[in-house]
Amino acid sequence: MEVTYNHQKIEKKWHTRWSESGVFNVTENPDQEKYYVLEMFPYPSGKIHMGHVRNYAIGDVIARYKRMRGLNVLHPMGWDAFGMPAENAAIANDSHPARWTYDNIDAMRAQLKRLGLSYDWNREIATCRPEYYQWEQWLFLKMYEKGMTYRKESFVNWCESCQTVLANEQVEAGACWRCNQPVRQKKLSQWFFRITDYAEDLLIHCDRLPGWPEEVVTMQKNWIGKSHGAEIRFPVDGQGITIPVFTTRQDTIFGATFMCLAPEHPLVSQLAQGTEQQQAVADFIERISLQERTSRAMDQYEKEGVFTGAWCLNPATRKKIPIFTANFALMEYGTGAVMAVPAHDQRDFEFARKYDLDIVVVVNSPDEDLSPDKMEAAYTGEGLMVNSGQFDGMPNTRAMDEIAAYLESHGHGQRTVNYRLRDWGISRQRYWGTPIPIIHCPSCGVKPVPYDDLPVRLPEEASLLSGGRSPLPELESFYKTTCPACGNTDAHRETDTMDTFVESSWYFERYCSPRHDGGMFRKDAVDYWMPVDQYIGGVEHAILHLLYSRYFTRVLKDEGLVGYREPFTRLLTQGMVCKETVRCEEHGWLGPDESDGDGEERRCKKCHSLAVIGRVEKMSKSKKNVVDPEDLLARYGADTTRLFCLFAAPPERSLEWREEGVEGSYRFLNRVWRLVRMWFDRVQGIVAYNSGPENLGDPTKALYRKTHQTIEKVTRDIENRFHFNTAISAVMELVNIAHGIDPVQADDLDAAVMRRTLESIVLLLSPMVPHFSEEIWEALGNEESILLAPWPSYREDVLVKDQVTVVLQVNGKLRSRLAVPADISDSRLEEMALTDERVLKFIDGKPVRKTIVVKKKLVNVVV
Repeated sequence: MEVTYNHQKIEKKWHTRWSESGVFNVTENPDQEKYYVLEMFPYPSGKIHMGHVRNYAIGDVIARYKRMRGLNVLHPMGWDAFGMPAENAAIANDSHPARWTYDNIDAMRAQLKRLGLSYDWNREIATCRPEYYQWEQWLFLKMYEKGMTYRKESFVNWCESCQTVLANEQVEAGACWRCNQPVRQKKLSQWFFRITDYAEDLLIHCDRLPGWPEEVVTMQKNWIGKSHGAEIRFPVDGQGITIPVFTTRQDTIFGATFMCLAPEHPLVSQLAQGTEQQQAVADFIERISLQERTSRAMDQYEKEGVFTGAWCLNPATRKKIPIFTANFALMEYGTGAVMAVPAHDQRDFEFARKYDLDIVVVVNSPDEDLSPDKMEAAYTGEGLMVNSGQFDGMPNTRAMDEIAAYLESHGHGQRTVNYRLRDWGISRQRYWGTPIPIIHCPSCGVKPVPYDDLPVRLPEEASLLSGGRSPLPELESFYKTTCPACGNTDAHRETDTMDTFVESSWYFERYCSPRHDGGMFRKDAVDYWMPVDQYIGGVEHAILHLLYSRYFTRVLKDEGLVGYREPFTRLLTQGMVCKETVRCEEHGWLGPDESDGDGEERRCKKCHSLAVIGRVEKMSKSKKNVVDPEDLLARYGADTTRLFCLFAAPPERSLEWREEGVEGSYRFLNRVWRLVRMWFDRVQGIVAYNSGPENLGDPTKALYRKTHQTIEKVTRDIENRFHFNTAISAVMELVNIAHGIDPVQADDLDAAVMRRTLESIVLLLSPMVPHFSEEIWEALGNEESILLAPWPSYREDVLVKDQVTVVLQVNGKLRSRLAVPADISDSRLEEMALTDERVLKFIDGKPVRKTIVVKKKLVNVVV
């Protein structure tokens, strides 16, 4: 064993050893319990960042720990390789998306291997490979046959710069999340998956995910958004059409004094046609199309609208009410039409005040009679019905059902359930994605690509057009084809590609048999490995990725391909990696190498002016508060980098980056190395002690007990909570105690106990710092990899303390303490308490009414 810890030499040695031995490769074994641990696979951006390091280190600890516990562990890695980020990066770097992606995969694979992650690289997948996306094309066709996919025109978030549709979550403050250019509403023909068919099942099973964080479950429920209410039909005056409205407040129908339609509603332009409002409505629609059209954005905008020139009838009052188009009405909720009741909805109230519209109170407050002229805000509480005809005087909560029944009996509506969830629009007008396997024939219409013709290959030799536009619509060799139904040679392929969330909605199943060429996966492999036992990733994926994965799993189940509904048994959402920001007034954000100084005083290297130390924020390139993992790996090594990420905070909380914390982790590993080196000669040929503590003297007995207590605590912290930080802290305490024992004075029994301690330290640290632990394990004379060693066990009899401290109280107040044998009886404890000098002093000769004994903790004497 070398005198000093040389991380570069050690890590290189064990990377080679692991690769040659194939120790991380696994196969199905029906006789062994499986454990599938998976971190969300990365987009191949070219370089890993500290968020990656933390995420993958957490997963690797779990994988290594479970292996040592005797489980058959599947721990794969792959690449979420399609999508807009690759295109944008390729454009910025004057490259091709395919070449950019494959080069980045090679670079990132090498980086991940340097971290010592225990991946089965034989299972590596890249979603941009035809052998992968062929099978999602296959599933698309199966869904198409069952009517689970369809095409329709709809308004979408359109980024002109990126030339593609964006999901609502990809629109930030009205701008594209990638290029930061304005997003507008555009009407396009889009392909959709009928995820709404599964809305109720997805919602019900939210309560059957006990291994998921409550925060994520709540976000999923809110996104699905089930609401009980009524659909009410409002006849348009003089036009012979009705406008359906969904509301959860049918009790307020008599107070509806106007209607608002979303600007994207198909009736808006029709109603305004030929009226004096036609141009004003058209201008309004155009202007609102540039706003972010999501529910979260509505609170940021002032409520505004335009009268359409049309009126409808309130079906309860039979009064004509004006129809507006308003920016706060959204097509994504209900029917895109809002029954506006300004007296009882704050948004409607503000709109009515702005445009001088009628306000009618229909639910009176129990505290006062409400007057529309004096109201300063909408009343949204409970009360008695007023101005509501036959329902006056009725509690509004009861009127909910009564009015719903009234509307049903008169043919004006019916009770219904509404979901916020909308069908999944999967069309993207981009090149770098999975081609949608559809053919458009001028004679036959829309036709699916025959199964035998799959995959529909993306032409990787094609070049992007100016502005990053997709070449597919203009690439005759791609789009020109023959209709499979009638043979028409003027047919053309669908040139939209699929949303990349499609690829990430089933990749975890593909890992089970990644080289299978006869289907999406081998059923026997999926039956063995799935569902994923522990899934790990950022909370930013709490809605779409997880929801779409849950949906896809149900589609696969209905297709008979899997036997489970939920793909992920347990979910861990790790916190962000954060670092302080530094800003120069003249030069903006400063990176770590662009400022001088320590603590609160930093100076910009460019102008030498005093820089401002900002908030601790998530690491981001834009604010330059990033740390390059490559620098850390070179200076400290993978094990120190991993140890810091695991020790600095519990995995679910944000980690604040501190250079001194990294140095502290490095010092600790060197301290462990010195401990082993100090005892190395003395423990050679010694068998580790594994008997009871009764034959040991102090301080060896204390060390032996602390060793078993540490094993118990580390096991509990990893098994129950994944609190690696407290587990590492416990090992640090054990190392400190071990350093207090002198090997020169030790006899063979002491050496045997120390060998047990050293082996335990290395085994407990091995999931966190694998290269370091492998090296010491081998130095101690072990021939097999530490990964093949069993997790250390602890003896219950050793955990028991010889003595415990008992608190003595008189009338509930602390008066004394006693050090007593751990196995003392209650009667003996009571006897000792009643003869204690300080207790006797406070009893002061008074008769003892009762004595309360809490076993091994306290005695309370009541006088």
